[in-house]
Amino acid sequence: MAPPRKHDTDVILDAARTLVLAEGPRAASVAAIADASGAPVGTLYHRFGNRNRVLAAAWLRALERFQDRVKAAAGEPDPLDAGVAMARAAIGFGRDLPEDARLLLSLRPSDLLDGSPDAEFGARLAGMNAPLIEHLRRIAAGLFGRDGDREVDAVSRAIVDLPYAALRRHAHASELPEWLERDVTGAARTLLESYRTA
Repeated sequence: MAPPRKHDTDVILDAARTLVLAEGPRAASVAAIADASGAPVGTLYHRFGNRNRVLAAAWLRALERFQDRVKAAAGEPDPLDAGVAMARAAIGFGRDLPEDARLLLSLRPSDLLDGSPDAEFGARLAGMNAPLIEHLRRIAAGLFGRDGDREVDAVSRAIVDLPYAALRRHAHASELPEWLERDVTGAARTLLESYRTA
């Protein structure tokens, strides 16, 4: 007799993401996720505890994949080059992992979960966001000579908001236009260069 199959966490989270994107958050019950992933219901409860934790894990995994790319791109020493690379990485994420991008673009955690996200989720999210905020501060300081709220907001418009809006516009296309990285990074560069001369 073959040993019982160990169900990969990614398979379970992929199934949850697919259900949410295809049929909405209410369709992603533990039973439906178990059926779609082939994992026993007991495995889901043992590994995650409840439905909220499965869906939170799927959303946070998508965010982590996005942030890993953007943080890696932020390593450019020149602040302008770092900002442009971060914008490019955001579009690359949407191209390479479109289902994760759709999940982040379409739904907030409060849309997914029964009730508000718990304190553990909030703490994890804050911890994940902190390094990106530090990169934005470093870029603002490098371009403006200071990293106040207004300066960080300005670089965020170029590095975060512009790629986000472009991805959102094309989120339901079968694939992103081949020119999107070039156009978005060109626009981000123009904005960031204007800050350097401000």
